[in-house]
Amino acid sequence: SGQKVCYGAFKHSCYKLAYFQDLSRRVGFQEARQACEIDGGALLSLESEAEQQLIENMLQNLTKSGSGISDGDFWIGLWRSGDGLTTSSACPDLYQWADGSMSPFRNWYTDEPSCGSEACVVMYHQPTANPGLGGPYLYQWNDDRCNMKH
Repeated sequence: SGQKVCYGAFKHSCYKLAYFQDLSRRVGFQEARQACEIDGGALLSLESEAEQQLIENMLQNLTKSGSGISDGDFWIGLWRSGDGLTTSSACPDLYQWADGSMSPFRNWYTDEPSCGSEACVVMYHQPTANPGLGGPYLYQWNDDRCNMKH
């Protein structure tokens, strides 16, 4: 399930947001990726600051819609392939878009990506969390373990 919104100004003209307040309905990265592909799409790849802002506005509208949205990060289609833990300084350059796009655009939260065993990326959406060093945990990106449920 989810809400589909279309715009003509971006390469990816239609977006579908799926937010599950029920924690038992949230899924890991690969499950989210498969759900998008079954639906004829792909996990979100963001190609510019303007597209990032569009997504932020869509999430703000979802919040204002009275759905009672609360803390819950969103998977995006950025991930790091490879074996095992990666802690080298090259780690940030190893992330790639699941749909094969080559966009260099990144919107990491301060001190992210932390790499290690965290290889899949979420867009923060934690409006009730106290701000950290990078400000509120809203819309910046964080690498997370791929089996986490978002």
